[in-house]
Amino acid sequence: MNTPANRQIILAERPRYIVPTASIFKLGSAPMPQIEEGQVLLRTLWLAMESTLYARVQRVTAIQRDPIKLKDAMVGSAVGRVVESKHPRFKVGDLASGLWNWADFAAVKGERLRNLDFGPQKPSYALGPYGLPGFAAYIALDTLAPPQAGETVVVGTALGSLGHLAGQIAKLKGCRVVGIAGSAERCQLAVEKAGFDVCVNREAEDFEAQLKAACGKGVDVYVETLGGRALDAVVPLMNTGARIAAVGQMATPHFGEALARGRTQNTMNFMSEIIARRLSVRGLVASDHVQGRVKVFHQQMKAWLDEGRIKPMEDVVAGLENAPDAFQGVFEGRNRGTRLVKVAD
Repeated sequence: MNTPANRQIILAERPRYIVPTASIFKLGSAPMPQIEEGQVLLRTLWLAMESTLYARVQRVTAIQRDPIKLKDAMVGSAVGRVVESKHPRFKVGDLASGLWNWADFAAVKGERLRNLDFGPQKPSYALGPYGLPGFAAYIALDTLAPPQAGETVVVGTALGSLGHLAGQIAKLKGCRVVGIAGSAERCQLAVEKAGFDVCVNREAEDFEAQLKAACGKGVDVYVETLGGRALDAVVPLMNTGARIAAVGQMATPHFGEALARGRTQNTMNFMSEIIARRLSVRGLVASDHVQGRVKVFHQQMKAWLDEGRIKPMEDVVAGLENAPDAFQGVFEGRNRGTRLVKVAD
């Protein structure tokens, strides 16, 4: 009797270019996983295309996770349905989220999975508003750089998986929210769909002047997800005692900002600005804040979603085989909100 094959996405080579391209992956297959005591067999339903996976693909040693080995299956955040269980916390038919292979089926230790028992409105929301993007946005604006009502908050990637949620959370706190995006069309969507007060196109020739005009009273909080030209433009606008939540650097040269610009943040100038403006800069590693915070976060996010005060944006690509191109698209700015791959119903 033949065992059914399990499709999976393999990391075939390291990126040759600044942006990880779909060509570094290949669609392969492996035998159907067999679970051991304490494990759960999951049918993958959703995969999250996360920019944080860049370091693991590039063989950069990350703070929390080891690089993906060549010829191994790609790994990322996922939602799946339990089809077999040898763990007391899960039964057949349950939904769970966690980190596992980009594959049709995965065998995962039950202790590494999260039950979706907190009442998410959609299973895919476990990878967006209830997942790492939502939690990171929440911590950035609740703990690292909490704004006060009436202050100006700038968000670096207004249509990113984290950015579109951070902008909405800042609005709930009574702030004026200014977004930064990579095109006029994306800026329009940020205002119309995500509720930003204004959004500035960082590719515009007069980007710096537009940003200054949008932040007429200066900047009090910056959710930093870009680096590069955006950081250069925001820092001189920051008010005394302003706060920066450093979350990512999607527009720095290694993520594709045009090298020809000749714009790199001068370390000495940046430090001088921190001192002169009495800035607070705090970096975000989400796992530092998980203990004791996730349940409260889920309750708050559920209330916002139930009340329609947070409106998640999902950018869905169908088919496991299309995951490599969907992943590349995140680094090319093709996503509109949280980019997901729908693997199965």
